[in-house]
Parts: sequence; C-alpha cells; structure tokens
Amino acid sequence: MSTQASVLYDLPGPRAKRRNALLGVASTLAIVALIAFVGYKFYDTGQFEARKWEQFQYVSVQRELLNGLGATLKAAGIAAVLALLFGAVFASARLSDKWILRSPATFVVELFRAIPLLILIFFGYYVPLQYGWSIDKLWALVIGLTLYNGSVLAEIFRAGINAVPRGQSEGAYAIGLRKNQVLRLILLPQAVRSMLPAIVSQLVVLLKDTALGFIITYPELLFVGKQIGGRLPFGLPYVPTYLIIAAIYIAICGMLSVLAWWLQKRMGRARTSAKPLPAVETGGAAGQTAI
Repeated sequence: MSTQASVLYDLPGPRAKRRNALLGVASTLAIVALIAFVGYKFYDTGQFEARKWEQFQYVSVQRELLNGLGATLKAAGIAAVLALLFGAVFASARLSDKWILRSPATFVVELFRAIPLLILIFFGYYVPLQYGWSIDKLWALVIGLTLYNGSVLAEIFRAGINAVPRGQSEGAYAIGLRKNQVLRLILLPQAVRSMLPAIVSQLVVLLKDTALGFIITYPELLFVGKQIGGRLPFGLPYVPTYLIIAAIYIAICGMLSVLAWWLQKRMGRARTSAKPLPAVETGGAAGQTAI
C-alpha cells in the first residue's frame, strides 16, 4: 500500500509529520475559538434567554416545524428522482454517436448549468402567471431544482462513464455486444462506484437548495422558520429558530452522507468478495493437476 501511495506523492518525513500535526492542532483550536466567540456573542446579546426558546415547547410550533420539514423533503424527493432521470437521459444523449442527439443534449445541459437556480425558480413560477396559467409553488420549485441539478448530474454521469478504462468497452465490443449493452452491462456498473460520492454530494446540494423556495413563499422549512422567528411576544427569536433549522439540515445531510458511505462500502465489499472460478482438474499419469 505504501508503494502505491508513494507513486502518487512523496510520503511525509518526520519533520513534515510534526508540522502537519501542529497545523491540525492549530486549526482545531482556531475553529473551537471561533465557535466559542460566536457562542459568547449569542449569549451576550440574549439569544439564549428562556423567553426566546419558550415557544419551541409548544406542540403547535413543533407541528409547524414538522410540516415545514415535510414540505422540504417532499420537494427534495420529487426533484431528486426527476433530476436523476433528467441526468441519465441527457448523459446518454451526450454519449450518443449521433450528432442529432448529442448536439441538442449538449446545448440543454450547458444552458441550464449556466443559469442560476434562483432565476430558474422565478421562471418556473412567474412566467406561467404572465399568461394566466396557475402553477403550484411546489412544482415551480421542483422544475427549477430538476433543470439545474439534472444538468449537473448529467455531467457527473458522462464523466463517470468516460472515466472507465477504454479497454473495458473495446473488450465488450470484441465479443459482439451492442453499444447499449456495453453501456448498461459493462460501463455503468463500474462507473457507479466512482460516481456515487459526487451524486450524493449533488443530492445534498439539491436538498439545501429547497430553501430557495421561500422566495416564492413555498412553505418549506426556512419559510416556516422565518414566520416562527418573527413573533414579537417571544422577543423575535430569529437566531434560536435558525439554529434549530440549521441543526435539522445538518442532521439530514449527515444521514445522506452516511448512506453514501454505507453504499460505497457495501459495493466495494461485494466486488472483493466475489468467488474465484472453480479449479478444473485434469487427470494424468503423475496424478491430478489443478488449473
């Protein structure tokens, strides 16, 4: 393992190891000091007063947060499925040998990657209204998330498939497989292992981007938090509310990362635990020889 690692970079010596350890300790202390300073400022400005946290013990407020979380997960779930389908279709088109499929797909992917997500959400909601069409806020948000994240996923899929060694596809063509069979049976299973971290990272980005739905008053978690934080009887508890919402987002994104780690580990274990081919015994005058 050390020999393989040394091919990629020089292994650090004793002085470099001590320097890296000191830098790690210094960085940790700096982060802890920053967190302590922010916590002190929150305390100094009265953000931890009981009055600002009192409303979160009420069932109605907890239900509001759960409803906002449900709306966030609903939009993220629908958009994630549609974005994955969008990415798979347009990645396949971009990998096509026919220019009539490849050129339009390239134009669409590059176009929606270049447009900011907020503008796509505005277009999805306000443009239909200009023509007297009523569109649900959920679908306006989902359309924007699908077009932007689907275009990014299309590039992830295309790059992952192209990263598979060329010999894999050449060998598949040599035994008579068609292109769609090569893509489905040979390239895609290998590419998924390398693409999985990037796919999950983009889905985490998609989940966080649902917070932009508050611009069109979609009742997702951030929009609900803004309403909860603006209640004067509890001292306008914006900071406590946003701390709770941030903790919810961190927990969900952390679970997605753990899921990705588990899937990658499981796929790697399945690949390494493949059974070897059975030995073929041949008889001879000197006995049996296993090949």
